[in-house]
Amino acid sequence: MGKALEGLRVLDLTRMLPGPYASMILADLGARVLKVEDTAKGDPTRWSPRHLTRTGSTFRILNRGKQSISVNLKSAEGAEIFRRLVRDADVVLEGFRPGVMQRLRLDYESLRSIEPRLIYCSVSGYGQSGPMRERGGHDVNYLALAGVLGLQTDEHGSPVLSGIQVADLGGALFAVIGILAALAARERTGAGQHVDVAMMDVGIALLPVPASRLFAGQNVPLGARLPLSGGLACYNVYATADGRHLSVGALEEKFWERFCKAIGREDFVGRHMASEEIQNLMMHEIRQVVKTRTLAEWLEVFSGIDACVEPVLGLEEVSQNPQVRHRGMIMAVNHPRDGQTHQLNLPFKLSVTPPAIGNTAPLLGEHTREVLASLGYSSDQIQQLVASGIVRMTSDE
Repeated sequence: MGKALEGLRVLDLTRMLPGPYASMILADLGARVLKVEDTAKGDPTRWSPRHLTRTGSTFRILNRGKQSISVNLKSAEGAEIFRRLVRDADVVLEGFRPGVMQRLRLDYESLRSIEPRLIYCSVSGYGQSGPMRERGGHDVNYLALAGVLGLQTDEHGSPVLSGIQVADLGGALFAVIGILAALAARERTGAGQHVDVAMMDVGIALLPVPASRLFAGQNVPLGARLPLSGGLACYNVYATADGRHLSVGALEEKFWERFCKAIGREDFVGRHMASEEIQNLMMHEIRQVVKTRTLAEWLEVFSGIDACVEPVLGLEEVSQNPQVRHRGMIMAVNHPRDGQTHQLNLPFKLSVTPPAIGNTAPLLGEHTREVLASLGYSSDQIQQLVASGIVRMTSDE
């Protein structure tokens, strides 16, 4: 039956991480994604560190299965090319600061007159409205203002950066959700709409557990150790003798009892939800016990015990994990130009219309000629656009 979003046409103006990750998901699900890039250097991640191929490794992961057209949207001719593309598009995805697309006259209000069914998704730091709408920012700033960073602290109460870009990637996921919701609504109404995603808002939306305490009248100060962020002995991380770590998620009483018996501290059974003072005491004692054995030795101890205890793995170990291999989360992809590379798979399975990783990421302007020809431009017109710098063809990176 093909892919779930087969036939969907997406114009992707985004760069860097959030927008390209969102359009990557749409492409894996079958959408035809046309990446619209400038005529200078295109998406900056093209020039991220190169590993194995000529294209930046980050770019290669985020832009698989897409096409690329390189066009100067600041020119009248370039803007007209984009408007002609919109007439046959379902979705426009953009990630500029609010006001940029209005100045180009390529904002939602300008384009909906061309295609009333258009779904127009804007992904920005602070959204299309409000006093901070034009302010610059990055993931660390959004998380700081959303209250997330204040809950990620070390033992001294200092904020600690996450290993991944939570607001950026969360923004991508919510963008996809918003686009799919708007497409579903269009099936009923026949009309498109504007999807406004703010990454600061995303950070706030990811706080249901801490917020529930605040809304119940409890204080949640900076650096607060909440039950699931270091406040419980049964839900924590402990260092082993060889400097590795065990993750313990024994929240339920049955798991906690098995864990306590396995480490020889049956006296802790029944106390997994005890007071803060007792939690601190148990954490101290457990640290001492766990430090007496290596990670391999503890994994042997827990190999036959269902206690929600797992090792903290490095990425290379993750790639070798039997469960990861079985689920196909890391896949080898072969391409005539790039050879064999690896990609991260989507984390869900569809039984009838499964997603599939598309072709390799495109070169800058790789599909410019093909796309312009499909819009009715003649060979002479295309050559004139190239000569005038309005568009750019494939470059040897």
